Amino acid sequence: MIQNSELILNPDGSVYHLNLRPEHIAHDIIFVGDQNRVEKITQFFDSIEYSTQKREFKTQTGIYKGKRISVMSTGIGPDNIDIVINELDALVNIDFETRQPKENLTSLNIIRIGTSGSLQTDIPVDSFVMSKYGLGLDNMLRSYLIDEVSNADIEEAFIKHTNWDAKKGKPYAIACSEKLEKIIESDQMFKGITATAGGFYGPQGRVLRLNIQDQELNSKMDNFNFDEQRITNLEMETAAIYGLSALLGHNALSLNAIIANRASGTFSEDPYKAVDALIAYTLDKLAGN
Repeated sequence: MIQNSELILNPDGSVYHLNLRPEHIAHDIIFVGDQNRVEKITQFFDSIEYSTQKREFKTQTGIYKGKRISVMSTGIGPDNIDIVINELDALVNIDFETRQPKENLTSLNIIRIGTSGSLQTDIPVDSFVMSKYGLGLDNMLRSYLIDEVSNADIEEAFIKHTNWDAKKGKPYAIACSEKLEKIIESDQMFKGITATAGGFYGPQGRVLRLNIQDQELNSKMDNFNFDEQRITNLEMETAAIYGLSALLGHNALSLNAIIANRASGTFSEDPYKAVDALIAYTLDKLAGN
């Protein structure tokens, strides 16, 4: 039995942070970071059956072209992803009455739609990136036993290429879901490795008033290449989503609209247009259109 202190439920029987009960979520789920972006997606739905919000976690579940889909805001960073995916898994794979894992487990389909900055000059603003791998620089997933789902060859090659400081913890590399990759991919999308940082400023090489441990890290990442896979972009959620999903038996895929190019110093003139185009494309693919 899972103790009350480990799986915390609200008085109404909903899971603690997400404020959701099992019947509130679909098995196809879209993640966004910003809670205001949830309705930018669900505005296209034919109907909305449930909506709730607690803290930064906003969820709406409804129907799009006959497909039941949930859209959820995760907030920023790998620590929030740890909360969201563990609680989503509990909703479908733990019996809240007996407080024990179910015999027959459910696999969720999780697609992140985000915005990101490109690290490569040939991946322009307003383009789309599909994350073939997530490369975690944040160390969050190392709290779990990840050897069976991580790619040690990519990890070691990256550590050697960047002369990575072991005091920051060991990076981890996790592949996307091949199932979702086949459903969503198109010739218009760039593919590669998405690096996931644990913060927005120093961890992503931004310098305001504080010096950082490795001022050359971004340029090292620019020219990293493993088996023809480059690091395409840098953000704060993908590797954590891939890792926890793989460990728990869920399918995960991360898509990003590129709104900035760190290599060229450019920013999209209309980032909302790029995000809206990615939303429309993803919804239609999920609905089988």
